[in-house]
Amino acid sequence: MKNPSMPAKQSYLLKYRFFPFSEYLKEHFPYKVHKIPLHAGFTCPNRDGRVGVGGCTYCANESFSPNTRGPYIPIRAQIENGKAFHKKRYGAEKFIAYFQSFTNTYADVETLRLCYEEALADKDVIGISIGTRPDCVTDDILDLINGYTKKYHVWVEYGLQSIHDDTLKHINRGHDYKMFLDAVNRTKRACINICVHVILGLPGETRDNMMATAEAVAGLGIQGIKLHHLYVAKNTALAEEYFKGNVKTMDMNTYIQLATDFLERIPSDVTVQRLVGDTHGNFLVSPIWNASKAEITSGVTREFERRGTSQGSRYSALAPTVNQPVLFPCQKIKGQDLEEPKLHTLEI
Repeated sequence: MKNPSMPAKQSYLLKYRFFPFSEYLKEHFPYKVHKIPLHAGFTCPNRDGRVGVGGCTYCANESFSPNTRGPYIPIRAQIENGKAFHKKRYGAEKFIAYFQSFTNTYADVETLRLCYEEALADKDVIGISIGTRPDCVTDDILDLINGYTKKYHVWVEYGLQSIHDDTLKHINRGHDYKMFLDAVNRTKRACINICVHVILGLPGETRDNMMATAEAVAGLGIQGIKLHHLYVAKNTALAEEYFKGNVKTMDMNTYIQLATDFLERIPSDVTVQRLVGDTHGNFLVSPIWNASKAEITSGVTREFERRGTSQGSRYSALAPTVNQPVLFPCQKIKGQDLEEPKLHTLEI
């Protein structure tokens, strides 16, 4: 039985040893909400030649975003299809429009406005989450997105993957770490929640490299983190390297230990939105773990328990990487009342 005097955060840290998104939802929201992944028809600047061609070496959007397969479906229809599926299978009541595929700020402001508002026009959509690259967010685009925070729960998800420029160049990201820091710092001036994506096990990276990324991310003042293990999908440049013997993937136990190491360095109030990557269909080349995402998540909890640690247990000893105050969106700062947006649920 839970101790009623125990703060909620301590309670879930005792149970899970990290701050899962499901607990974030329970703290804030009264109804069940799922994300509806959307493909808005965008591309990426390292695909169309603006900064590169071929995309990131590991990226095959069709492997994790089914909407990119087959003919394009209008956003409104994708929303309706997603609602029907999640209501029937999960009993979902409200929805987050998740612009997932490719770079979802890679267009002019008016085009973006039409895309976002086509999704938000549905009465059951109460939030928006926008996956993008740090080199594709202008101040005008941030102003547009920030305008939705008065009515909706809003996230921007930045793909970082690693703080190491040599790694970013090797995987053909097309941007450097400095660009990422600039995007995050400009976004923090708004009321937008920030989630950062990191991949563990990138080619050539050591454990020390990955922990340096963890310590850098820990000092950013973000609200969410998504961890992914490196996997090799068919029809990617990474697959070509893998079949030549130039890339190795990790076993499940190694990943569980690395993910636990990483989260020990992340503040306990940063919600963990994902602990492991996955693929859809017959796209996966390596690693094949034959384990569900729930089993891997449980493995991380057990590893924390074995160590006697939890998320953030190593954070207090770390010096902030970014020498700026940690400002969370729309909180009171220096006596000023900033407007606090209405919060809604995200998917578990």
